[in-house]
Amino acid sequence: MFDGLYFEYPKALSFIVVYIACEAYCKLRSSAIYFPNAQKLTQETAGISALMWILKWSSVVLLLLAIMSPVRDSMLELDPGEGYDIAMVIDASASMRVKAYDKALPEKSRFDAVKKIVSDFAASRKDDNLGLVLFGDHAFIASPLTYDKNILQTIISHLQPGVAGRSTALYAAVAQAANLLKSSIAKNKIAILLSDGHNTSGSQIPLSVAMALAKKENIRFYTIGIGADNAYDAALLRYIAKESGGESYGAGNALELKKIYAKIDTLEKSEIEHYDYTFKKYFYIYPLFLAFFTLLIYVYLRNRRGLL
Repeated sequence: MFDGLYFEYPKALSFIVVYIACEAYCKLRSSAIYFPNAQKLTQETAGISALMWILKWSSVVLLLLAIMSPVRDSMLELDPGEGYDIAMVIDASASMRVKAYDKALPEKSRFDAVKKIVSDFAASRKDDNLGLVLFGDHAFIASPLTYDKNILQTIISHLQPGVAGRSTALYAAVAQAANLLKSSIAKNKIAILLSDGHNTSGSQIPLSVAMALAKKENIRFYTIGIGADNAYDAALLRYIAKESGGESYGAGNALELKKIYAKIDTLEKSEIEHYDYTFKKYFYIYPLFLAFFTLLIYVYLRNRRGLL
């Protein structure tokens, strides 16, 4: 509750010395009446006098706390928007149902292993704007660019192989990545294209057109073929990467795929300058209100009882 709380004017506490001095040497002079049985009267008023003393000192201490100005700093970090915009382009064709890609979890499908690795990669890119493209018989945008990694990870967790059809529309996937990133104003546009097959879809988009769209948007492709060496079109993936200024990789199992994503994460690490702003939240109003309240009770009782 009090974490980070401090006093803006701690030296104001020295005012209590002035008050104590006044209490000791600046007492009010008043006439006195002497009468017998004074001891009995003193005993009857001892309780109310103690309460008056507590109320008086509570008012003084609370007022001093208010003058010292308790405050807490709140930090706001702003980024200048120099992060990367990244399209994660994933093969969701029927062949991704093949199991035993992850040797540690042989009962899981290839697609399950990919989802876990891609989700972890997304979580690691805290300063970047990420989107998701799936492709099978056709390609579609499963998530637009977003900084909200929780939403993106939720979408990834619900994906299933075959959701986009049985075939592999690689050309359409390249074009759809360009479509996803065309509204981006970032200086760095990245697409990570993962596939386990050849372009077998009857897409109407030629490769030359798809690459032209990607070059127009200045997108750098990192392509990843997964599975056996002859299972995917390595030459095509190398061509897409080379033409865009990226790199091409092959991953025979989940461990190799994880290492590739870690390497890409290192190669394309955004350097963000953080601007920190401090906002002060003041709490003097609370002791000030309590001081007013206790002082009000003190004055009321003093006037009612006629006590000094």
